[in-house]
Amino acid sequence: MRQISNTRSRSIKETNMAERLSEDARKAAVKALSGWSEVAGREAIARVFTFRDFNEAFGFMARVALVAEKNDHHPEWRNVYKTVEVVLATHDAGGVTERDIRLAEAMNAIARQFGVA
Repeated sequence: MRQISNTRSRSIKETNMAERLSEDARKAAVKALSGWSEVAGREAIARVFTFRDFNEAFGFMARVALVAEKNDHHPEWRNVYKTVEVVLATHDAGGVTERDIRLAEAMNAIARQFGVA
């Protein structure tokens, strides 16, 4: 692995070392995440967030983008007017990892700031 900087290389190492959660751990984690569910036919988790309008939906995405970039872990998502559809999986690990669960928790916390439970 090439060295970018101590902080950046640590982040890259952590990304490469993310371990896929066991089926039981994944199911327990999803159960504890309000609004999230497993994706049929794929080892991933998903949620649809619905806001009052496009401005709130886009504001949510902007805030999540900052968290995602800081953690070098990016969601698959889609926005149509006031809804944001999200799918989380760690591609390098071939499924859901603790990084996905942490990002889902952060997304739920950010959504709550907009009054979305």
